[in-house]
Amino acid sequence: GNAVNRMIERGISGVEFWSVNTDGQALARAEKLGSRVLNIGASTTRGLGAGGHPEVGRSAAEESRAEIAEAVKDCDLVFVTAGMGGGTGSGAAPIVAEVAREQGALTVGVVTKPFGFEGRKRMQQALGAISELEKAVDTLIVVSNDKLLQIIPSNTPLEQAFVVADDILRQGVVGISDIIIRPGIINVDFADVRSIMQNAGTALMGIGSGSGKSRAADAALSAIASPLLDFPIEAAKGIVFNIVGGADLTLSEINAAAEVIYEAVDQNANIIFGALIDDAIESGEVQITVLATGFAVPGQHDAAVPEKTPAAAAAAARPAAPAASPNVFDTPEPPSPEPPAATSSGDFPEFLSRLKRKRK
Repeated sequence: GNAVNRMIERGISGVEFWSVNTDGQALARAEKLGSRVLNIGASTTRGLGAGGHPEVGRSAAEESRAEIAEAVKDCDLVFVTAGMGGGTGSGAAPIVAEVAREQGALTVGVVTKPFGFEGRKRMQQALGAISELEKAVDTLIVVSNDKLLQIIPSNTPLEQAFVVADDILRQGVVGISDIIIRPGIINVDFADVRSIMQNAGTALMGIGSGSGKSRAADAALSAIASPLLDFPIEAAKGIVFNIVGGADLTLSEINAAAEVIYEAVDQNANIIFGALIDDAIESGEVQITVLATGFAVPGQHDAAVPEKTPAAAAAAARPAAPAASPNVFDTPEPPSPEPPAATSSGDFPEFLSRLKRKRK
């Protein structure tokens, strides 16, 4: 509920919002903000909430299965966002996702795990719910709230910490929806995104920004090294990335960012990218959104990590790049990679040439 409310307050174009809850009072605020609302489980909960019990949230969603199906009917892409560990989110989210997929929608889960101080029981409920949700969605992005402690000041008030956690969910939704909805100089259409995300399982989402001489490469490094996401990239098999910059964004910079991402993933990965010019971007800044799928999740199975090239090895020894503008997905700026080799006029940069051959 709170996460959806904050998304509405911040504004996300091209997305229809539905707040699904067992608590009638919580839905009243969402409706005032402009969200469409669905009070599930009228007989099960009588609008009084799930009491922190996932089984009650699940029963409520099952009771309202037909209404959920009507809400997601004719949708191409459905995001299911929730804070895991409570009753309604943990119990109802897997049912909502299951119904959305039955209706033919590409279904993406973007959820958070609770803070450690919220207690062992809530964490156990969250882990169980995430396991169920993963079976129901095409792609699942999980963010651990405890990792917020790595980026927010120690004196941050408790309420503000939860606001930051909700904003991470918003950025996950924006990062994917903007790739599809916003027109660019290199467009990524819905079919491209579906080819990467359908039946993809656990995914990594990263958003980075950079400025200065190596801004594009810095942004790419920041995006793929986010400390907030539970799983690092390990030989990802599918990548969608989108580069956003001002009117001074160059093909060479797109290539530099692409090379950084290319070195971090499997050499045979399916890579789809888009680029757009946004006049609202601060002059001299580049922003990159990366969605990675098909990579090895630590503890599930082993995967070979691509051997570092000389350029990548040199990058590791270089001093840190200047700080980029803050973003809740960003890390402290990682080392700046070697610039891409110059290409003769009329030739595509090497990464784009490889990508072009691969797509044939």
